[in-house]
Amino acid sequence: MKAFAITSRNTQPSIHDLQTPEPTSDDVLVDIEAASVNGFDLSVAAGYVWDMIPHDFPVVLGRDLVGTVTAIGEDVTGISVGDRVAGVIPGMALGARTGTFTEHVAVPATAVTVVPAGIDAQQAAVIGLAGIAASDALTALDVQAGDTVLISGATGGVGSIAVQLAVAAGATVIATSQAGPEADYVRSLGAAHTVDYTGDVTAAVTKLAPHGVDKILHAAGDAASLATTLKAGGTLASTLGANAEQAGRDDVTVATIMAAATADKLATLLDKVANDELRVNVETAIPLDRAHDAFAAFADGTLGKVLITR
Repeated sequence: MKAFAITSRNTQPSIHDLQTPEPTSDDVLVDIEAASVNGFDLSVAAGYVWDMIPHDFPVVLGRDLVGTVTAIGEDVTGISVGDRVAGVIPGMALGARTGTFTEHVAVPATAVTVVPAGIDAQQAAVIGLAGIAASDALTALDVQAGDTVLISGATGGVGSIAVQLAVAAGATVIATSQAGPEADYVRSLGAAHTVDYTGDVTAAVTKLAPHGVDKILHAAGDAASLATTLKAGGTLASTLGANAEQAGRDDVTVATIMAAATADKLATLLDKVANDELRVNVETAIPLDRAHDAFAAFADGTLGKVLITR
């Protein structure tokens, strides 16, 4: 099978022919239809993770997936051959069986959920890690009706989902975006205000919220600078690994978000998509043979998600 993989520590990812995995007794074998590119994938491709994460070469890139089940292990229940499923590879270890930028992947059945009828593969592929990270961040922030929430990185996969979840919770959202199409996009998701991240973000936010914002989602930008706009007693949730020391405030709560994907969380988010409660946006979908182009598109910045497809 074809896979976008890294074969040694000092090489760049490229398309390789690897053996199709065999499902264990608890696995399902999935014929991949689409998988989304995430920031973590670029970190792996750049070689930033080798001293931090267990790995065995070849390392297939990609962590989330949508596809059709073609085989199941003998102990699998609740999932059948022919089901379209979405899932995220569990754990952090990297190797030949832990990536989704490929044609087939064997994944624990407990890590996938059946995609509701009416959602196509590309819609479902947008959720994955980005949706889980957004949901986990909103949970950590405990967004309530009446809160003012600053979302930095609002145009990306995590941010665009977080904007909608925060608005649905009754918050007033200030979203970072450039003027023009980006601002129009985040306003269409429900953001009440936009501030241009190429300018003085703190000054613009302070003008909109002179007494400070209640909550911040840090999915882009400098945590310390953003934290200056936060009310005492407020909360900053960072999907970029920022901690309290980096935020530079001892009178606020800082939560570092490591997206903990579960099938139940994915199912909840997919139901919101199916019920038109959550809008997803695909910036571009690029075939597996051109995976390098998908990484380049992601690095350039997007409105929504970049997908790698069959």
